[in-house]
Amino acid sequence: MLVPVASPEDAKATVRAVRPYVESSGGTMTVVNVIEKAGGAPDKASVEQREDYAREMFGIVRRELGDSNLTLATEIRYGTDVAETIIETAHDIDATAVVFTPRGSSRWVRLLTGDVALSLVSDSDVPVITLPETKDDD
Repeated sequence: MLVPVASPEDAKATVRAVRPYVESSGGTMTVVNVIEKAGGAPDKASVEQREDYAREMFGIVRRELGDSNLTLATEIRYGTDVAETIIETAHDIDATAVVFTPRGSSRWVRLLTGDVALSLVSDSDVPVITLPETKDDD
């Protein structure tokens, strides 16, 4: 399965949601972070900063799922369209599904920035599974 994460908070929420379904299953879970390229415009942060940010997310996933039977893999990908890059990654690794928890945002934010979750669900030819976010026990 391919599991995209976008921030440390998203990584924590996604792992909490995914864990009950996969912790004893074995198999491989690939966690991907897409570094969005601006397509000619200045990027929001340096590539190095964003790669460090991705590695921080991957560290969270490893800590949270280190005691599971999963084989964990990580991927940093680069693209101007996050959903398209996730779908391409799913094809590249022969993922059987893309699994994620949608991040909440307002209707205005989605209107202005696009909605990666909607694009994944509507544009993917790989099965997409959305899981509800679980409550934080901390």
